[in-house]
Amino acid sequence: MRIATWNVNSIRSRIERVIPWLERSDIDVLALQETKARDDQFPFFRFEEIGYEVAHHGYDQWNGVAIASRVGLSEVEAGFAGAPVWGEAPSPEARHLAATCAGIRVNSLYVPNGRQLLDPHMDYKIEWLSRLRDAAAGWRAHGPTLLMGDWNIAPHDEDVWAMEFYQDKSHVSPRERAAFAAVLEAGYHDVVRPLNPGPKVYTYWDYQQLRFQKGRGMRIDFVLATPDLAERVTDAFIDREERKGKGASDHAPVVVEVRDA
Repeated sequence: MRIATWNVNSIRSRIERVIPWLERSDIDVLALQETKARDDQFPFFRFEEIGYEVAHHGYDQWNGVAIASRVGLSEVEAGFAGAPVWGEAPSPEARHLAATCAGIRVNSLYVPNGRQLLDPHMDYKIEWLSRLRDAAAGWRAHGPTLLMGDWNIAPHDEDVWAMEFYQDKSHVSPRERAAFAAVLEAGYHDVVRPLNPGPKVYTYWDYQQLRFQKGRGMRIDFVLATPDLAERVTDAFIDREERKGKGASDHAPVVVEVRDA
């Protein structure tokens, strides 16, 4: 089975790239982030036309997560218990969606950005990750589980093009990296890095200053798996080709192949 995650940075803007890519890449399950759409704006029919069931969780033009599957989609849940809220009039954000697909519990995650090191949004991000860690520890009891999506964290120095550039910026701070490590310690494995060693294994390139063309990226999109599932991963890759050309997202899809149990 081939499973992927992709921050599409607006599904309505990217649908003409997503659908052909799904067909071309033979993807069974796709976790999407930053759909930037309400449920009534999501183009369900485009996925259904090519044989996918879709669950989407979105409130407005910000955030938004979805899961598309052609191998079954059941037990759909939006949000997780204890997730913090943000804002002066706090309300939940569409940052988590879970569904069971062919016996695998898939979680599509869009972790808060944090913005800047001293921004209140950074505290929100750290708390969100802490609550996610607690929830994810419990999810292991329900069988093979994936945590997939845009984590807005580069956990190691080699995950950014230049640590000097990011020293005073978010995504690489000790607090963020510790929060990411805590999720791993709750019983999950990064299944992409072992199969893609070395530098410049990036998943995101800013639109500004020709970052993609200059190879100045970050690895902030991850597929984390429970041990029983991690041992079934036979391949993993980042499809950099989808970051090229007109109308591309600033993220590339991350794909893993999983053998049957």
